[in-house]
Amino acid sequence: MKNKTDKVQIRIGLASCGIAAGGAPLWDIFSSLVKSKQNVEVKKVGCLGYCYAEPMVEVIYEGKSFVYGNVDEEAAEKIVSRHIDKGEFVEENLVLSDEMKTADAPRAEKQMRVVLRNCGVIDPERIEEYLEKDGYKALEKTLKEMTPEQVIDILLASGLRGRGGAGFPTGMKWKFARAAKGDEKYAVCNADEGDPGAFMDRSVLESDPHSVIEGMIICGHTIGASHGIIYCRAEYPLAIKHLNTAL
Repeated sequence: MKNKTDKVQIRIGLASCGIAAGGAPLWDIFSSLVKSKQNVEVKKVGCLGYCYAEPMVEVIYEGKSFVYGNVDEEAAEKIVSRHIDKGEFVEENLVLSDEMKTADAPRAEKQMRVVLRNCGVIDPERIEEYLEKDGYKALEKTLKEMTPEQVIDILLASGLRGRGGAGFPTGMKWKFARAAKGDEKYAVCNADEGDPGAFMDRSVLESDPHSVIEGMIICGHTIGASHGIIYCRAEYPLAIKHLNTAL
């Protein structure tokens, strides 16, 4: 490396998409390749967002991002020997880069992650990493500074809608739920995906489970619910595993 004091991070995408494409061994491969390099950290993250190029690895080198696709053992060795050691990125596997415009760049430049902002960035099984991304700050503000009515007003003003076909305004849903009579209320997260190829719920649950839990707690506090239920089918074992860890 040009500067031996620079901290390098290797993020390995290990959501269902990465694992299905054969990415699971990459953790051991990269860990072995860099075991003598004290300035290199290998970490597991969720979905990096480009499932067609799995297995995927992102290298944070000198503060810049380099996303590699179709990474196998041979590509891993090149990434370490050429990029990590010499500062020369492996162009044949490069999907996105802060240093050069790739074929995938025009599509990526039009995207702005909101719900998926932490996916592929944090380790979904480490609450510390969610907290570093201001996780649970919204909950703290809700509990300490706002009334339930103020939360609902913000939702109504935001125009936030459900992601299903009806697109029902979230603020109206919470307003109706808060006004509904009853001694016992439930906040339910429907993480079932019936449409073929629809994986937006799975991606969040696998890669950023605390964001779902935080949102449910805010919802429960706002509408007066004392119970929360997440409905997730057995087809998503990794999502269930990460949810249980987060809880």
